Amino acid sequence: MLHALRSFSFPQVKPIAVACVLVAAAPTLWAQGAPAPAPAASAATLAPVVITGSGFEQRAFETPYSVDIVDAETLREAGPMVNLSEVMARVPGLTVNSRNNYAQDLQINSRGFGARSTFGVRGLRLYSDGIPATMPDGQGQVAHFDLAGAQRIEVLRGPFSALYGNSSGGVISLISQPVRERYGELAADVGRFGLRQGRVTVQAPFGDTPGRGFDLRFGASHFEIDGFRPHSAARRTLANLRLGWTGERDTVVVSLNSLDQPADDPQGLDRDQFNDDPYQTIPNATAFDVRKIARQEQLGATWRHRFENLGTLKESALTGYVGQRSVTQWQSIPPSAQTPPRQPGGVIDFDRDYKGLDGRLIWRWTLPGERAAQLVAGAALEESSEDRRGFENFTGDPAAPTEQGVTGRLRRDEENTVRSRDVYAQGELEFAKDWLATLGVRRGSVRFEADDNYIVGANGDDSGSLRYSYTNPVAAIQWRGLADWNFYASAGRGFESPTFNELAYRPDAGGGFNSELAAQKSKQIEVGAKWRNDALGLALDFAVFEARTDDEIGVATNAGGRSSFQNVGSTTRRGAEVGAGWTINRQWRTALALTWLSATYDDDFLTCTGAPCNDANPDNQAVVPSGNRIGGTSPRSAFAELAWRPFSNNTTELAAELRAQAETAVNDRNTDFASGWSTLGLRAAQRWQLGEGSRIDALVRLDNVFDREYAGSVIVNEGNGRFFETAMPRSWLVGVKFRQAF
Repeated sequence: MLHALRSFSFPQVKPIAVACVLVAAAPTLWAQGAPAPAPAASAATLAPVVITGSGFEQRAFETPYSVDIVDAETLREAGPMVNLSEVMARVPGLTVNSRNNYAQDLQINSRGFGARSTFGVRGLRLYSDGIPATMPDGQGQVAHFDLAGAQRIEVLRGPFSALYGNSSGGVISLISQPVRERYGELAADVGRFGLRQGRVTVQAPFGDTPGRGFDLRFGASHFEIDGFRPHSAARRTLANLRLGWTGERDTVVVSLNSLDQPADDPQGLDRDQFNDDPYQTIPNATAFDVRKIARQEQLGATWRHRFENLGTLKESALTGYVGQRSVTQWQSIPPSAQTPPRQPGGVIDFDRDYKGLDGRLIWRWTLPGERAAQLVAGAALEESSEDRRGFENFTGDPAAPTEQGVTGRLRRDEENTVRSRDVYAQGELEFAKDWLATLGVRRGSVRFEADDNYIVGANGDDSGSLRYSYTNPVAAIQWRGLADWNFYASAGRGFESPTFNELAYRPDAGGGFNSELAAQKSKQIEVGAKWRNDALGLALDFAVFEARTDDEIGVATNAGGRSSFQNVGSTTRRGAEVGAGWTINRQWRTALALTWLSATYDDDFLTCTGAPCNDANPDNQAVVPSGNRIGGTSPRSAFAELAWRPFSNNTTELAAELRAQAETAVNDRNTDFASGWSTLGLRAAQRWQLGEGSRIDALVRLDNVFDREYAGSVIVNEGNGRFFETAMPRSWLVGVKFRQAF
């Protein structure tokens, strides 16, 4: 073990190896002088049930792919439950970096997929109670995720994420708490840098028969923060209403979600600015009042039915949803760069309507020799249409603007529509004793249409349309010959179409819709093992993988607020992941997550460093050589946790968390890197039972204990060199929650 940790080195982060050893080994050292362990946790605790990856319920331990679960208690101990970045460091293979900038989405990548995204979440499929938070073009947002109301979050990585269609480097799926109790709840959080939040929750099942009849849950929260950098304040108001009905063979859930989030944008820093003062904000951010307002409303419904007397057909599920999202974002683009033909201006403004439908059937068979088989098959339809506009972020003559940071003249006006149509099937067969085969396929198409309504002077018609189609097969074989062990190998093919943002402009300066941009396609393999020992309270997951991608989509130009994209050839992502948990006894437990990742370009390609960018201006072009690291990826990351419950009633918990990440490439040229870092967090949680059905929960957190200065995320391939987004300095949080049953 010590030898393995030595090899897991972080350049410029010397304490990491020692800290990992101390945190991981502390329970072992304690146990040597401790009493005999108490009875181990139940199998349900060590191997919970998941649905992500297969479409039907099964134990996570029995899945032939990498899947992790973050439960409700872990979510509540991780912070104010506003961002996924609070808790996802404990999932190997997944990077979720907070930009500490609520005007920008979290930076999320799975095994290097999605690392280069600067707009929304790219390369992963996102779900909340089965409703996609990813649009048909593959771009998604997570700001409306109700973490306070979640029962668990399921994370799928590897080849089997291909079954989720477009944008499938991984899957993050939030599952809400079922309504089984009547109670009201009030909660409040306060923290450093003006953090304050209030939450209210009321839920109740109705009916005389447990598990039957109607149930209702309402939750709302309001969050505010001043921020630790100038011009970084934000607010978020989130509301969720859930109405459910459960009958003898049917379950219906209707959910309504609303989000309102205005936020200032402090923007990134270049290398000199970051070295001089990582907590500063550049003057342009305030001069142009850079900010973003996002609003979203969504209505969804799910109907599940269990069949009787229909032979092997056992279940059906139907999910439908409609939603509307509006975003207005003011950027700090100089007036002179906003006025040439085909420039979209400095204000992004769109109203998007989206809807979808997904239906599936499940069959099960009992075979001779106590073997079994099951099959899920379905179809999905998704559509998104938006009115997208661009305006100048100033008024008056661009040579002498009278006012900046306001919405000026129209510069862009178009209607964008994207539709996807998919059919899919996946089955499992126990073909021999202790052997299981899994086969699946998803066939789909994505169609883009852009209608340009802004045809003025030299700004010509940039309308266009494209259609992509794909067939993604997946397969796995699994051996379950040992009660505590599960060995598997899986393979699959992935597909990612360009997003509308990536199709908006061609690399040359002459036009709009980038009709030559192809979809990127990957071939992925994974080999892994899972071990569960209930007697010792141990759980271990290990996986190695490789993904080879053709027609990788990369940046061609990035200047003047306009990015264009190109296919840059082949890439290779390979690595290893370890996730471990150990419940030593009733007082001590520990967890460890380690990730190794190599994500590199296989082919040389040209990228632009200035304008105009063409063969006639070679000084404005640069070669990205093969072997360069994909921008936004880091070769190593680690998480370790040690938790102690000093009292037998388990009402108090003290814990330490170590997080670390190696250096991160800021661009595809690898001209600079954000340095590696490691931080320590401490937390204390306490519960007081006041009487029957009444309790108070308290949480105190101290993060970045040693007040490290580092870049917590990077803006990949940023055209002005402002790559670095500063992580939060030492911060504290106090949260209190009161629950009363009725």
